[in-house]
Amino acid sequence: MFGLVGWAIAIPTLIGIFIGVWIDTNWPSPYSWTLMLLFLGVILGCFNAWYWVQRESQQD
Repeated sequence: MFGLVGWAIAIPTLIGIFIGVWIDTNWPSPYSWTLMLLFLGVILGCFNAWYWVQRESQQD
């Protein structure tokens, strides 16, 4: 269960970082897309982990 929660948070976070770095290198702007998408990935990952924990606790 701990591995599932860890991966549920890590994967969206890493995807957000990679997309943010790609945007920052191709279209420079005064805003850091890497940081914005990092936070978005963490938030989505936490919601994803919460969903999986709720789903597993209902099966018990």
